[in-house]
Amino acid sequence: MLILFLKTALLFGVLLTAIAYVVWVERRVLGVMQARLGPNRVGFGILATLPVVGRLFRFTKETRLFGLGQPIADGLKLFTKEGIEPAGVDPWTYRLAPILGLLPVFLGFAVVPIGPDVPVLGRIVTTQIADLPVGVIYLLAVGSLGSYSVVLAGWSSNSKFSFLGGLRAAAQMISYELPMGIAILTVVMLTGTLSLREIVAAQGDIWNLFRFPPFLILAFVISTICAVAEANRAPFDLPEAESELVGGFHTEYSGMKFALFFLAEYAHIFLGGSILAVLFLGGWNIPFIGTLAKVLPVLLNPWVYWILGVLSFALKVFAYVFFCIWLRATLPRFRYDQLMNFTWKVLTPLAAFNLLAVAVLGKLL
Repeated sequence: MLILFLKTALLFGVLLTAIAYVVWVERRVLGVMQARLGPNRVGFGILATLPVVGRLFRFTKETRLFGLGQPIADGLKLFTKEGIEPAGVDPWTYRLAPILGLLPVFLGFAVVPIGPDVPVLGRIVTTQIADLPVGVIYLLAVGSLGSYSVVLAGWSSNSKFSFLGGLRAAAQMISYELPMGIAILTVVMLTGTLSLREIVAAQGDIWNLFRFPPFLILAFVISTICAVAEANRAPFDLPEAESELVGGFHTEYSGMKFALFFLAEYAHIFLGGSILAVLFLGGWNIPFIGTLAKVLPVLLNPWVYWILGVLSFALKVFAYVFFCIWLRATLPRFRYDQLMNFTWKVLTPLAAFNLLAVAVLGKLL
């Protein structure tokens, strides 16, 4: 129980820190892509104001450190800001919706294997909170709960903009879950298991992406597009659509409640990247590391192997995060009819044909 508690606390801490600083990365990258600076002023000068130990950090007043203090300043501002509830809201539903948005994402991370097993004090510890034999189904089930959050937020806010954003988000998330689920089934069919741990283990030297290349690459592309749409990221950010709906389903939220929606969106990006890495990119596996270990025996050390595995997994997830940032900087938002036509007339038929092709090839070969 102690190990489980420590793993959960470590996962939450790392995830929240990563979310805070990926916002800084996004703003800096967008600044470079759009020929501007981005956040580069706020450092850690607040440390100099601490009682007793503040004198030790006086040097931080003069250092900006590329704006690395900006996420902390934004977080403090949001979580200490007064929360305003508009007249006419349904109070309990209005307060519950942000929590329902964040909870399913954190539950999803419980079954994601982010690294190989490692020995700790004579005990083999898995870098995964829970290894469910039906992990893929669990992820699809938990992921579908996110639509309740946006629907309840839109309905309870007593605002037409929020209501329209909630309806858009619900329709979009339900529509894009279908082709994503079908695309994921190709991996399940190929590996013969629903356990994420076993799916990673089956990709020792050859990632699923490179098995039956045309078909698995197509499944990967469909899953990536759907993951971006599920997170309501550009160019699929119709539920927020500032130019049309002010802020969509979270228009009437402020302070800590808005911060929870903000955290949920970025956590959803990390979860999408983690699922893609596990299903298609080998998870924490590094190709041909067994061959490399013959040349570099240090790789046989379980702790070295664990560190390399976690770094490999983090690099794959960050590549997806950077892809989402790149999309936001380059592509315009879809019209809503284009958004729905794309999933029902293009992605869903493609995913179904792809699944059928993999089933036939798997039977023949």
